[in-house]
Amino acid sequence: MVEVFKCRSSVIKFLVLCLCIFLAAVPSVEGRIRRYKWEVKYEYKSPDCYKKLSITINGRTPGPTILAQQGDTVIVELKNSLLTENVAIHWHGIRQIGTPWFDGTEGVTQCPILPGDTFVYQFVVDRAGTYLYHAHYGMQREAGLYGSIRVSLPDGESEPFAYDYDRSILLTDWYHKSAYEQATGLSSIPFVWVGEPQSILIQGRGRFDCSLPTIESGLCNATNPECSPYVLTVVPGKTYRLRIGSLTALSALSFEIEGHNMTIVEADGHNVEPVVVKNLFIYSGETYSVLITADQDPRRNYWASAKIVSRNGNTSNGLAIFNYYPNNPRRPPPTVPPTGPTWNDSASRLAQSQAINAHAGYVVPAPRTSDRVIVLLNTQNRINGYVRWSVNNVSFHLPHTPYLIALKENLKHVFEQTPPPNGYDFANYDIYNIAKNVNATSSNSIYRLQFNTTVDIILQNANTMNPNNSETHPWHLHGHDFWVLGYGTGKFDIYNDPKKYNLVNPIMKNTVAVQPYSWTALRFRADNPGVWAFHCHIESHFHMGMGVVFEEGIDKVGKLPTSIMGCGDTKRFLRP
Repeated sequence: MVEVFKCRSSVIKFLVLCLCIFLAAVPSVEGRIRRYKWEVKYEYKSPDCYKKLSITINGRTPGPTILAQQGDTVIVELKNSLLTENVAIHWHGIRQIGTPWFDGTEGVTQCPILPGDTFVYQFVVDRAGTYLYHAHYGMQREAGLYGSIRVSLPDGESEPFAYDYDRSILLTDWYHKSAYEQATGLSSIPFVWVGEPQSILIQGRGRFDCSLPTIESGLCNATNPECSPYVLTVVPGKTYRLRIGSLTALSALSFEIEGHNMTIVEADGHNVEPVVVKNLFIYSGETYSVLITADQDPRRNYWASAKIVSRNGNTSNGLAIFNYYPNNPRRPPPTVPPTGPTWNDSASRLAQSQAINAHAGYVVPAPRTSDRVIVLLNTQNRINGYVRWSVNNVSFHLPHTPYLIALKENLKHVFEQTPPPNGYDFANYDIYNIAKNVNATSSNSIYRLQFNTTVDIILQNANTMNPNNSETHPWHLHGHDFWVLGYGTGKFDIYNDPKKYNLVNPIMKNTVAVQPYSWTALRFRADNPGVWAFHCHIESHFHMGMGVVFEEGIDKVGKLPTSIMGCGDTKRFLRP
């Protein structure tokens, strides 16, 4: 009997061992956990040769690239070592389905992270694609607190395009004044504009002219290795996927690589029909994947160039080296860098946007009609003498208590309850001239959307307070992707222009530009419970009031973590 028991025991152990081996060999249907431990602090950096206090992550700007696979959980343990400043980080393009409290938008979804505190962000990257992260507190983004997110497809799946290597490139503009100096000027009488950036950085590297006589001795060093050009080394004959993201504070850019065509294949995480371009127009908050083949003369290197468009400034083009292996990566190309398109050629920029459609095999059908239409007029006004940007004559400002907590806890007194306007007097408003009534109101009220309804947003650009001037605005929606239904010049015709919408293969994005004296129409489903910002992605414009907030399905939001509380009226929820 004992021998029989021993035999059965051995068989059971053997079967358990076989089962464990089998389970280990089966691919997991759940994503992996990707853990990051970051310390955010100020350090002196010279990304364009000029020494300046920059916000770094683990000593770096741009910060580390987050690499993950679709379905993975990303956990970022962030310690705020800025000593005298709060911080918050937004995961740009990640929809935060089920985790709206980790969107990282101070004043909307969380209280800021206090100096010395550690905060843990945890969210699922539910879709492959190219995304970004950046500061979302004040105007900190332009101090260098940003980076890239690259999400790959699950094992065994592939994109509808082929390439040999995958690279991320982040484009930014760079100011020598601090964000606090700029914010103070924007909020002063007389108004002090931030001006054009001093440099354009490609992957955190640029070149400022250190020979200018006005530069204080010791502040600028042209031989500093920190500002040597970024080098992208390629193997002749190979095809590269370049994931290009823009996190400029102000500038719209044209990016090109000398002598090479690029094929646009992805935009904001969505596959698109291939579009061949010489230069890529890209706006703050956008991401694109382009394919480029190293098919030119391999005996030399080539320039990569990023030029400011839509603004008539004097900032030099950002330059990098497209290095053909085995040439010396530091050998400058033998040619003059490409000059790029003219700054005010808005027709070409509009044409590129109109040429990009969803890939035939990846079309997400847009709802045929919408339940609600909101028209947002973008223009400038004054409030008590202060220059402000406004939407439908209302300039937005954030409350001290984040909306997500206020709505979940029914704290109606912490922000204005009267809803903002759904439109403007489009029959009589002249978008081509300075508004006769330049007085705006300031408000922190929000749009309450019925859950699971379809909403159309019409972005309408008009004249600023300067004669014959209308600007380019990239608008970013948190928590969603939207269908871009159409673009047009002039004033949007609410009766006839919707008849021209593209409902066959509209591109889906999270950030879209509206050109001078033009309009852009988008549609989205209010199906992600939470509170979401929708704003111009130009730092100074959002700081000056160019944004709105949407609420949807707040009753469906789960229990809020106490880690997002501690400011305004949320202090009461932190009692021991």
